[in-house]
Amino acid sequence: MADYKALLREHFAAHRARYRAELVTLVGELVALKTVNAGRARLDECPGQEVPGEETRVVDLVRPRLEKLGARCEFHSLDPRRGNLLARIGEGVGPVLAVGCHSDIVPPGDGWETDPYVVHEADGMLFGRGVLDNKGPLASSIAAMKLLQECRVPLAGEFMLAVIASEEYREVGEPDPGIEFLLESGVLKPDFAIIPDVGENMKRIDIAEKGRAEIIVTAFGRQAHGSTPELGDNAIHRMAKLVRKIESLQLRHDPHPVLRGPSINLGVIRGGAASNIVPGQCDATLDIRFVPGQSAEGIVDDLRSLTNEIGGRWRFEVRDVSEPHAIAADHPLVRVIQKNATSLLGFEPEPFGMGGGTFAKTFNLGGIAAVGFGPGDDEQFHVANEHVEVDQLVDFALLLALVTADLVGP
Repeated sequence: MADYKALLREHFAAHRARYRAELVTLVGELVALKTVNAGRARLDECPGQEVPGEETRVVDLVRPRLEKLGARCEFHSLDPRRGNLLARIGEGVGPVLAVGCHSDIVPPGDGWETDPYVVHEADGMLFGRGVLDNKGPLASSIAAMKLLQECRVPLAGEFMLAVIASEEYREVGEPDPGIEFLLESGVLKPDFAIIPDVGENMKRIDIAEKGRAEIIVTAFGRQAHGSTPELGDNAIHRMAKLVRKIESLQLRHDPHPVLRGPSINLGVIRGGAASNIVPGQCDATLDIRFVPGQSAEGIVDDLRSLTNEIGGRWRFEVRDVSEPHAIAADHPLVRVIQKNATSLLGFEPEPFGMGGGTFAKTFNLGGIAAVGFGPGDDEQFHVANEHVEVDQLVDFALLLALVTADLVGP
């Protein structure tokens, strides 16, 4: 395999300018596709889209290119306008490595200095909505597949590119047309997965992600006329007491080596109908990111201990729970990435954990070893003038090919 890896590096070095030019062109074509996923209520902000995402536009663009490379392509969808593409090369008699890229984007938002749907190159950077999140890494993954094919690397297993719908947003109660659909239907079942959706300039590997629980806490009081507040029981006042306690609350947990401890964000408070009415109800919505060993039920118990101190009537509603996940820092997938990054880039990526979530969590909770790893700056997600360094996209393509040769080669 060392000979094949040397061939990959030599061929890539000899043709780097061509790979770079093709990659920049493809990123431009992908960014021009408006695949905004922000919910049906905001479709008026997405001219030309009938449904959120419309990720099949990306599938239709990349599928002919992948088939020209010799990839075996499969289209899977719950909604034909929100399709997923699985493209494979290799013999398929060994392990399968999947690279999972999402094809939807967030709205551009305000503050852009250039057209967000027209890629602009300046100072070695590409600017445009999706150049990092996640269409640039998608183009890199296609370049990696092309490199493997041009060098005729014999893969006993498979290199799979998964172009997946619906990562950025999902309506409450809506079936997931993307990764959950693919995993539950059994068509996506690799042995390893790399999710290039974390940034970190390839210097860190996401091996763990916190769980998330959205908890709505409701304080109940007694409504009365605003002129006689003493006859009522102000639910907002009661909630204010809880808010002060939450600021210093230490949720029970065992510290995790990379995730450390949980976090609490009080994101929304709603209460009262008018200024001349004593409010009889006040709701607070908490976003809690928790670590292995914790549960939503245990977190509610911790919150209930505070409300018991305050007194009165309370209600707790738990929704949108996702569990935490973690793989070992010395997992073979992690070690192979580190080894090849050290050789190619001159540094060893460090394992770390995240409070946010990526497709890596869904894979891991489904029993598939997955990490987040890829190009770009983690501060460039969902911002105006989103940009990524072109050379990082190019280097990531070669790095993916080298990792593939190690994991699923002959």
